[in-house]
Amino acid sequence: FCSDREDINSLCLTVVQKLIEKNDLSYNDIGRLEVGTETIIDKSKSTKTVLMQLFESSGNYSVEGIDTTNACFGGTSALFNAVNWIESSSWDGRYALVVAGDIAVYATGNARCTGGAGAVAMLIGSEAPLVFDRGVRSIYMQHAYDFYKPNMDSEYPVVDGKLSVKCYLHALDKCYQAYTEKATQTGIKGKEDNLINSSDAFVFHSPYCKLVQKSFARIFLNDFLQEPSPDFSGRYAGLESLRNLKLEESYFDRDAEKALMAASNSLFTLKTKPSLLLANQVGNMYTPSVYGGLASYLLSASPSELVGHRIVLFSYGSGLASAMFSIKITKDLGPKLNKLLENLSNISKNLQNRVKVSPEEFDKTMKLREETHNRAPYTPVGSTEGLFPGTWFLTEVDSMHRRKYDRVPLVQIPNGNLQQTGDVK
Repeated sequence: FCSDREDINSLCLTVVQKLIEKNDLSYNDIGRLEVGTETIIDKSKSTKTVLMQLFESSGNYSVEGIDTTNACFGGTSALFNAVNWIESSSWDGRYALVVAGDIAVYATGNARCTGGAGAVAMLIGSEAPLVFDRGVRSIYMQHAYDFYKPNMDSEYPVVDGKLSVKCYLHALDKCYQAYTEKATQTGIKGKEDNLINSSDAFVFHSPYCKLVQKSFARIFLNDFLQEPSPDFSGRYAGLESLRNLKLEESYFDRDAEKALMAASNSLFTLKTKPSLLLANQVGNMYTPSVYGGLASYLLSASPSELVGHRIVLFSYGSGLASAMFSIKITKDLGPKLNKLLENLSNISKNLQNRVKVSPEEFDKTMKLREETHNRAPYTPVGSTEGLFPGTWFLTEVDSMHRRKYDRVPLVQIPNGNLQQTGDVK
């Protein structure tokens, strides 16, 4: 979670600069930059324009893209836009950079502990170690008031919990149906095969981990209902009574859910549980959630074990927008895959090195954010001592709501003092 020292701009500044530094890139190498977020601190100025200050010293001002917003789906929409740009006549040969970032906070109550915060920056270009499967992307969108933020004076959402779960699972069913049809047409999935057998991993948007396990069981159910001759002595043992189950009547069927989760548990443990490291340790990050799951999966095995794996991803944003798509890890155990995994290798260490505080201190921090939301002028009072090296943080909001930032230094100089890096305004 974040104190008043961090906002959506500082999270995105941090991951963009770290990605550039870790990959020894120049800002001139970037031709498109798009941010997916629902953490809105300005109704006009995009976070992407704040990030452009990192590009100033390079002289690169020719960078397409702005912000994309729809609950937790904004990052996926930004990613699709980047891929579409590279496949189009507009592509100038440079990389696209996609940032998904959010701060998920809730009012006092049962949902508060599920909140989280994070950002993921993704570099998109040719000859990548993760390759998008073409022609199989499925989309499902519908009007719904399951989770939304109509109060511009508050960070807190309005949530209809039961409707939200129903919308999520319904969207998953619809995306599954369209994806499997396209996967069969393109040869990614054999006509006689099911989706679980044809894929090595499944990564889901994760509001909370139990919903992810239910979602995998939902894929299992869809496979089961599509199976012309289910093996009731093997994978589908004990599910005979569910053979005529109707999807639209099963969202809150506890008995069916329990049976399906039990029957699919071993496959869930193999193909989805490895993706839950960040969801379990951080909570719901909104737009970066599914990509935190992807990073977690990539960290779960050695490079030689990951090569050639196909990963199916399901992204969901309330309101609602959803998609199912897949990527394949290159079969080449080369420097690019190793570099990608090396760049992610500090995640476990950073999780262990977080500053632990009491629930009471957490509540005080949430109260501070609530009381100072959109306040101007304002000088943050939170400590910066617990921020990792390379983290951008808020230093001031002036009377005109203009925000200034500084960065925690990356290195120490010989006399023991930290080397400063300047600020971004």
